[in-house]
Amino acid sequence: MTSRRRAATATTALTCGVALFAGAACTGAAAAAASDGGEGDLANKSAQQISDDALRQLVAAKSLRLRTQTSADPTKIDLTLDRAGNCTGAISKGELGRVELVKRGNEVWMKPDATFWKSQLPGKKGDDAAAKYKDTFLHGTTKDAFLRGLSAACDLKAFQKSAVAPGEPPSDAPSRSPSPTVTLVKGRPTTHEGSRVLPVIKKAQGAVQTLYVAIDGKHYPLKLTAEVDHQSGTILLSNYDAPVSVKTPAPGETADISALEDQLRGAESGSGNT
Repeated sequence: MTSRRRAATATTALTCGVALFAGAACTGAAAAAASDGGEGDLANKSAQQISDDALRQLVAAKSLRLRTQTSADPTKIDLTLDRAGNCTGAISKGELGRVELVKRGNEVWMKPDATFWKSQLPGKKGDDAAAKYKDTFLHGTTKDAFLRGLSAACDLKAFQKSAVAPGEPPSDAPSRSPSPTVTLVKGRPTTHEGSRVLPVIKKAQGAVQTLYVAIDGKHYPLKLTAEVDHQSGTILLSNYDAPVSVKTPAPGETADISALEDQLRGAESGSGNT
């Protein structure tokens, strides 16, 4: 029970930790330096102002690329998504396999890899399905419960909403009263995937979250790391406002999603007869 709780706590720190942007008012905010020290125009801003600005950039984005991973769960996400709910990319579940994903409007295409089929179907059935549906997208709509759940990660609006702490919309309103248990400070400039970034570090109740904000150009949040209770997670954000590809799989590359459901029903029926 304790390990499950810890895993849940770590996952929450990752997926909801983006609320660092909204930033509870904190003590220890770094004062502006006499020279920018490589911080550009962020040198004259406090850690709180930088995190607030990063939040505004995130919630204003029309599209972005989202990559996530956490030590508490094998799931890894790599999706380019927009506010209309369109997306393209992949979701990996570790030993359970990887699924390529395309979503346009209410239509969804998923292409499982061989590991997925073999993890879902026992023995020869998994091998046969992997061979039969190699390089094939299974197609359906969000009316299908499985596809609806799989494509839930394509909801950019929901992700942006999660970045805002309850009752703290991104605005110029003053933040809450300082808390002696929370600190928000600026780190030293560094680089992330070729971009200069300034870390903003938040420590509260044993958790450490670090937000890396672009120094040059618009001050986009590019990376968020969270560490709590010996668990860690990372969110990478990029490709802001770049359009999501409109390309969808050709009809000759697809099969109806019922093919997956039939295979799974057959596996359940077979196991019930043994």
